[in-house]
Amino acid sequence: MWRKLRTSQAVRTALGRGMASYLRFVWRTQRVVMEPADLYDLAEVQLPMILTFWHGQHFLTPFLVKPHHKARVMISRSADADVNAIAAEALGIGTVRGSGAQGRDFRTKGGFNATLEMIRHLSEGTNVAMTADVPKIARHAGLGVVTIAKHSGRPIYPVAIATSNRILARSWDRAAIHLPFGRAAVVAGDGVRVPADADAQEMEAARREVQRQLEVATARAEELVGRRAPQLPHPSAIADGNTQG
Repeated sequence: MWRKLRTSQAVRTALGRGMASYLRFVWRTQRVVMEPADLYDLAEVQLPMILTFWHGQHFLTPFLVKPHHKARVMISRSADADVNAIAAEALGIGTVRGSGAQGRDFRTKGGFNATLEMIRHLSEGTNVAMTADVPKIARHAGLGVVTIAKHSGRPIYPVAIATSNRILARSWDRAAIHLPFGRAAVVAGDGVRVPADADAQEMEAARREVQRQLEVATARAEELVGRRAPQLPHPSAIADGNTQG
């Protein structure tokens, strides 16, 4: 049934707009704390920036954007992702369609063109956002966000958002389905910069630092809402340095 419904543009549009309305309601009913407390003051002097987060933690990130900020988010080209794209646009966030796929899929899934587009938007003063994970491998940062930082010269800021009232989906990323009337924590890392002439070793070091800052931010956000971060298995079978996020 869903396979038939998801081919309908009208259905996808309704679902996307419905998701946007629900997330707006959830955010408005949260008691939000941020770390650092002066997050926006610190961010203003770093714009435009690259915001990155774990897949499944991304649903409330549109609400971090102030009205005067310009922002775009990378979203997969898949049919199911159309709903997320429609929701993002309904919340005032532009989209770049493409996936940080691995190997040969990097081009066929639009990763190459999406990367170029993200770099172009940064050069024009627009902030960009994307998940850090290697596709379908939760909590393992890839080189995609690091590559964009290298070629744009803009800083990466890892961010985690947690809410006290949520349900974790049984999906590969354990996506958080946020519920209203609770507490929310937004925690940002110190930031990562990648030199324009970074070699493979420096790129891998930057990737590892993105990974570390996201892990620290996630644990702290979960702590601030009164729980421990969910434990996900690390993809030890994935060779470091051969991934795209």
